[in-house]
Amino acid sequence: MDTAYTFSDSPFLWLISQFLSAFPNIFSALSQPTLWLDWITWGKTTEDKQSLMRFIYYGASTELFFAITIIIVLYTALAMYYRPLMWKTVTSLETVANTTGRFFAWAGLTMVLIQIVIIFIQRVFAVSEITIGFGLAFSFDVSWWSESLKLYNAMIVALCVTYTFVQGGHVRVDLFYSAVSYRTKRIIDMFGSIFFMLPAAILLWMYSWFFLWRHLIVPKPSASDTVEKLVMKARAMRWNVETIGVSPNGFNAYFLFKVLILAYTGLIMIHALSFFYRSFLEWREGEELEGKYLDLDIRTSEEAEK
Repeated sequence: MDTAYTFSDSPFLWLISQFLSAFPNIFSALSQPTLWLDWITWGKTTEDKQSLMRFIYYGASTELFFAITIIIVLYTALAMYYRPLMWKTVTSLETVANTTGRFFAWAGLTMVLIQIVIIFIQRVFAVSEITIGFGLAFSFDVSWWSESLKLYNAMIVALCVTYTFVQGGHVRVDLFYSAVSYRTKRIIDMFGSIFFMLPAAILLWMYSWFFLWRHLIVPKPSASDTVEKLVMKARAMRWNVETIGVSPNGFNAYFLFKVLILAYTGLIMIHALSFFYRSFLEWREGEELEGKYLDLDIRTSEEAEK
């Protein structure tokens, strides 16, 4: 939905118009999903290509930002009124973070096992390829397997980030946080989640979204393209998935790292909301509820006995 105001003309009126246009944009997206999701059943048709281009545009657009913002604002208002809903949201989002992190933490073991196999293959058997599989096997050069270790390391960093946050494992510098009162800490946490975590994740998403698609299709989409321009580009659109490795026989799926960047920012955005909710609830309901429903891993023998 086009607006009559631009940000340069009147930032305030532009902001109001964007919020007001969010409602018809949400209705349009839900009532006409084929306009931006038809490409999922890929048939190489013009409609599929145009649908993909719309999906790429709206994936990091102001329309999507304001649509999601208005939904979150309304949901937060409802959750503040009915706090059991907010607690349920917190526990659900923290479960997502913990489950994702605990699963992909096994990538560390996978990385170690592959490194051991590489050492044995190179030093003991002196062969240049490693073949894995039963019946349907796949074979790659040793350098491919060596470079693939970067992917498993990236999985741990990108997909275990919110799990580590929930578990309190991130390094933090408490210049004055540790000296203030309990309620002040919760206010600081709420402020940080809204004004630091969310904006940083949103900016990273905006850049990494087009960074990913520029390595998947041609013509390369740009963040400055309008939806109309991208739809026009759809006539020449074709898949061009990045398969260039660092070395001649090295790992050739580096586009997966771009996918991990998006997954990383998505998890941060989700947990910023979860952390704001938890901080609000602990501020509102008192110090005795600190850590309520928090699913922490066992770290000491005393905790194990409990």
